[in-house]
Amino acid sequence: MQDIPKKRSLTLKGHRTSISLEDAFWSALNDIAGKQTKSISELVEMIDENRGEAGLSSTIRIYILQYYRSQLAAS
Repeated sequence: MQDIPKKRSLTLKGHRTSISLEDAFWSALNDIAGKQTKSISELVEMIDENRGEAGLSSTIRIYILQYYRSQLAAS
């Protein structure tokens, strides 16, 4: 199974930026944003505020992993 990262552009804090994620992560990010009634840009902006020195794409992947782990723990 090979899922090549796809680059998409977003506006964060008034600036355009590109993020590379695999389709599975884009889909998960979209699902999470919908459940939180946020746009993808709003969700990524929130993730970005807490990322420190790590790359944004990596931080998003970790956020998604932690989100789904917390969902599993709650069930």
